[in-house]
Amino acid sequence: MEVKTNLAELRAKRGMGASLLARKIGISRQTVYAIEAGNYVPNTAVSLKMARVLETTVDELFQLETEERQPDHTIEATILGDIEQMKPGQPLRLCTVGSHTVAVAPEIGGWGLPPADAVLVEVHHGKRHPSAKVQILGDKWKAASRILLAGCDPSVSILAQSLQAQGCELIVRYENSSRALELLRDGLVHVAGSHLLDKATGKPDLAPLTKLFPRSTVAVFSYAMWEEGLVTGPGNPKCITGIADLVRKGVRFTNRELGAGCRKLLDSCLKKAEISPDQVKGYDKITVGHLAAARLVRDGEVDCCVSTRVVARAMSLEFLPLAEKPYHLLIRRSHLDLQPVQALIETLGRAAYRREVEAHTGYNMRGAGERLV
Repeated sequence: MEVKTNLAELRAKRGMGASLLARKIGISRQTVYAIEAGNYVPNTAVSLKMARVLETTVDELFQLETEERQPDHTIEATILGDIEQMKPGQPLRLCTVGSHTVAVAPEIGGWGLPPADAVLVEVHHGKRHPSAKVQILGDKWKAASRILLAGCDPSVSILAQSLQAQGCELIVRYENSSRALELLRDGLVHVAGSHLLDKATGKPDLAPLTKLFPRSTVAVFSYAMWEEGLVTGPGNPKCITGIADLVRKGVRFTNRELGAGCRKLLDSCLKKAEISPDQVKGYDKITVGHLAAARLVRDGEVDCCVSTRVVARAMSLEFLPLAEKPYHLLIRRSHLDLQPVQALIETLGRAAYRREVEAHTGYNMRGAGERLV
């Protein structure tokens, strides 16, 4: 807000020159002109003296001028995430994917607020992917150097840092493998992370691709080999040694959501051990995401979950391996020429990047960046 003054009009109305007014108040003539021009706001004492000399009130001499409010700039965006947990004002990151404007809620960590491109105004339900009215906070999200990835691997934060150093921005939406593929199919992300390799043959299992995508529309790149297994509390207080221990009395378990690779591994192991899911206390207790499930173990709310070694290591938990799984990045071929996508693929092939991820996670990154399809 700015201060508007009527000093020149009131002085002229009283027939009083600037020099005389300045002398009566005890200020300079230049100060009177500066006040009239709006370049200087006098203190309370000067304002009161001026009002008395001009036989008026301070309110008539000065008024607060409210800036005209600019209308909020809102747009429609497809929103990814748990919309039931989102309220108006929710910070959002925006990304253009083909003809879609996509909004995702940023991960909140540390003490500061996460970066945001917009805030949620209103969610519109009734579609496979809900849309929303969002109030944008600027135009940075329109940069061609920004791409959107959906996947469940926590190490993509390292990839994002590497791309940022190259002038590219990777926005990440954490989703399980099945969900990530669906978002890629629907054209809502540039990159999807998923488990695809058939370990028995050592070749990609293309069955999920042929069901979701037209032939030759998706490229598949190797990312990492990681271990999935049982995650228990520090020191393994319940002495869990394998899948069979999940049916023991007093062992509390949390499962992953449908479509998650860890849930598929659990179901496979239970079937092999001829254990009914009903025998596992907590099989129906669903926790979304590797980190969220491991946090429940760390906090003592459950005794065990199925997750990855890297998550267990990050939270100082115990890990019992069950399987080694490949993790792949899938990209629509129509997006391969995008500059940030090219930077991503090149980064995967760099020895320095592979060593960094291996040191952080224990992954086998030997084949990272190799195009399989």
